[in-house]
Amino acid sequence: MITNELLTAFGLDLDEYEVLEIKTGHINDTFFVHNKKLSSEKGYIFQRVNTYVFKEPEKVMFNIEKVSEHLKLKLDKDCGVDDYRQMLFFLNTPNGKNYYVDSENGFWRAYTYVDKAFTYDYPSTMEVLLLMGERFGQFQNDLADFDANTLYETIPNFHNTKARIERFKQVMAEDKFDRVKDAKAEIEYLLSAADMASELSIMIEEKRIPLRVTHNDTKCNNVLFDKETLKPVAVIDLDTIMPGLSAYDFGDAIRTAGSTAAEDEPDVSKVHVDLDRYEAFTKGFVSKVAENLTQIEIESLALGAFTMTYEVGLRFLTDYFEGDVYFKTKYDGHNLVRSRTQIALAKDMQLHFDEMKEIVRKYSK
Repeated sequence: MITNELLTAFGLDLDEYEVLEIKTGHINDTFFVHNKKLSSEKGYIFQRVNTYVFKEPEKVMFNIEKVSEHLKLKLDKDCGVDDYRQMLFFLNTPNGKNYYVDSENGFWRAYTYVDKAFTYDYPSTMEVLLLMGERFGQFQNDLADFDANTLYETIPNFHNTKARIERFKQVMAEDKFDRVKDAKAEIEYLLSAADMASELSIMIEEKRIPLRVTHNDTKCNNVLFDKETLKPVAVIDLDTIMPGLSAYDFGDAIRTAGSTAAEDEPDVSKVHVDLDRYEAFTKGFVSKVAENLTQIEIESLALGAFTMTYEVGLRFLTDYFEGDVYFKTKYDGHNLVRSRTQIALAKDMQLHFDEMKEIVRKYSK
């Protein structure tokens, strides 16, 4: 919880303050802190980093700082984005660090909350999808000249689908919580589609596709929109910034924004890839990034959508078999439901794969 120790560590002096927990997100604990004497819209965001997920959180903060410094030089002033630069930079402690380890060994960071901005939990219109695509595409474009090899791989093998499949098999064989029996059909599908899902990993191994600086969590609520102009002004939540593929960022965005249902919709008959939504995002993303991508990268984007969907479904099921230790869950079996939803979406993407590839080609010409 937020303590005076934390406030003092980040140079804040709040006599009377209120703390509200922000319950979105699967990984970190997030809190909004504001001074009761001031408007509730003026305050700070505190996050306790999940050190089970991020084993070396100092490296996470190093990556964020280096990428943010690079982006600061390229932010589009015409969009009024100067007002939001503070969103990309964390408060420093007196010793100059952008994080603080408390007396209970909790790893914390803090930044100023900006009340002139908002995020969408779900892109409800084609216009929002287009703008979301443009902002994530511009993010990639702005980092095209940043050497990905200078960043840490903060979660080893994060999108190494081949390695995740092997881990899945190991966890399944151990079956510590006697849950494998609950997911026979899901296991059968994941193993049957493993070759297609491993293609990007093999391309990296064979050095046929370049590594880029990638965000690796391209959900709509990680794009900050201006309340007055309704335009996107910044990409936020850079915890998973590290070397990766453009297909990862494109694919993870499609996995959430291109689906007809929520990530944990229990009725899988409602889960499909919406090609209109897919096209809107693709148009925005490709228009901003295509000039800096190789042909093989462009051709890999549709595969990235399938691969990320498959991989997340695999990860949800792996976590279910391990006792729900990675992702936060709201009820028993939540990760199993999530896995089934992602598998249904991956299957539908396979059915529409040729159409998905053609839409990418349409906007890359």
